[in-house]
Amino acid sequence: MDIFSIIMLFGGLAMFLYGMEVMSDGLKNASGSALKRVLEKVTSNVFMGVLTGTIVTAIIQSSTATIVIAVGLITAGILNLKQAVSIVLGANIGTTVTAQIIRLMDIDSGGNMILEFFKPSTLAPIAMVAGIILIMFVKKSNSKPLGEIFAGFGVLFTGLMNMTAAVEPLSESQMFIDILGGFSDMPLLGIIAGLVLTMIVQSSSAMVGMLQALSVTGVMTMNLVYPIIMGINLGTCVTTAMVCSVGSSKDAKRTGIAHIVFNVVGTILFTIALEILKAAGFLPDYWGKIVNSGDIANFQTIFNLITAIVLIPFTGLLVKLTYILVKPDKEPQKTDDYAAFHSLDEKLYVVPQIAIAEATTAIGVMGKIAHQNFRDSITQLDAYSDEVAVGIDTREEKLDEFTDTVENFLVGLAKTVQSDEQSEDINILVQTTTDFERIGDYATNINEFAERIKKEQITFSRTAIEELAILFTAVSEIIDLAVAAFADNDDDKARQVEPLEEVIDDMVQYLRDSHINRLKTGECTVGSGIIFIETLTYLERASDQCSSVAILQLSKNNPQIRENHHDYIRELHKETDSAYVTALRSRRDQYLKPLLEVKNK
Repeated sequence: MDIFSIIMLFGGLAMFLYGMEVMSDGLKNASGSALKRVLEKVTSNVFMGVLTGTIVTAIIQSSTATIVIAVGLITAGILNLKQAVSIVLGANIGTTVTAQIIRLMDIDSGGNMILEFFKPSTLAPIAMVAGIILIMFVKKSNSKPLGEIFAGFGVLFTGLMNMTAAVEPLSESQMFIDILGGFSDMPLLGIIAGLVLTMIVQSSSAMVGMLQALSVTGVMTMNLVYPIIMGINLGTCVTTAMVCSVGSSKDAKRTGIAHIVFNVVGTILFTIALEILKAAGFLPDYWGKIVNSGDIANFQTIFNLITAIVLIPFTGLLVKLTYILVKPDKEPQKTDDYAAFHSLDEKLYVVPQIAIAEATTAIGVMGKIAHQNFRDSITQLDAYSDEVAVGIDTREEKLDEFTDTVENFLVGLAKTVQSDEQSEDINILVQTTTDFERIGDYATNINEFAERIKKEQITFSRTAIEELAILFTAVSEIIDLAVAAFADNDDDKARQVEPLEEVIDDMVQYLRDSHINRLKTGECTVGSGIIFIETLTYLERASDQCSSVAILQLSKNNPQIRENHHDYIRELHKETDSAYVTALRSRRDQYLKPLLEVKNK
């Protein structure tokens, strides 16, 4: 094997690994949110968990990614440990799909046109061309992830073919044959080699693919291959456990340990069983058989499938073992009403779509907290309560803490995504976080006014109280619409915000003018007047933040609004859109008309 073959080997390996990375990223970006919903529906039925883990891993081509997602859902309280362990069992089966795809290298078309089409030498260039077209020339939202899948597939097989061509001369190398012979005589050495190399490469699928490429030398036997495959499985679970153990909850650490225990026990049992079968003379020709890529793929699938079937009945015992290895807290943890924020784990960066979905859920919770504080602060103006004030202050502290958590999570996520669309989604989430946080601030400001009213015994006129009540109702509704539009991804509710916001602006201006007149006539005091005007300011600002949230929501699915939302708002306010005009008139009848009638009572 000369220097040029070595260069071709490492070049092919680089292409193979890069192709896997691109294809996996495309699969994760294309299906991330759907996969999260699938995982969330896993029941306590272990068989369903195994099946779910198998399917999800087969789709995204990464057992590590599947397990990391499961860990994030554990932290959020969506899955329990037993459910996560069942997903881990399935992830090991799903990861074998890559090897089954790579076995296409063994196809011998024999001149058959259909079989010739499915050979990697034909599929690879077709896939790369299709991928480039989708990435560069098709501008639909889902075209880029789909293009990455095709391009990655093509690059993967091109690299595999280069590796195969580079290692073929090894079949004539006596040194290579002697090294393989040493591994064949010492299964433990093969297990260690597979484990160490997989920890370096950090992909069991890539390692099995390299093993399949080496099979073209025609000198690799089943005796050599099976320990290496089991070592590869051990290597990937060690990597996963390391990922799960850093900065995670105890259940997350237990999930990583369960993966290790599962693969270690499976490897020990399988090795013992195979050695007994060999010693008993079972299938004597099988162990010395020269393997091809299909044999390697089949053995990996059978090994993981049988191991999972054998260990499924012991899932409960496996969970108990993890509790022994990772001790529970001496005092039970207090329940947290805001579990969504615990799922904002950097490990979710491995699937950006799921990370974005988790951040969206958490920000929706922020909106609900801000709205709760707003409603409570309004009641404080009428009848101040120290107990309610404590609740408002506590939630405001949480809101500030969650704002930092979400923003730090999104800043880190922004550094990992490569898609322009995902970058835009992150920008929208950051801005929405700020909007909800400011609504919470305005609620706190109103609560402080309420405390001042109580201490200084300030009173409002009957007219001012009735006017504020109507405005409070309008602002409460617009916050509710904005929060629901964002949390439910509901563009219809988002469109209802702007006409209401325009009416609220008109109401605030009218109330300012009315209150100035009351001050002139002595109907209201200067002290109450200042608080009244300042309250109007905060209500108007809260309404403005809701308008921002609604526009950001609409821009998710409308590139024209995203590019220039100021033009969009200006066009709406010109009242040329019939639907907008109808909504605006309805809101004026609902809120502005009763407001104008207050002073005539």
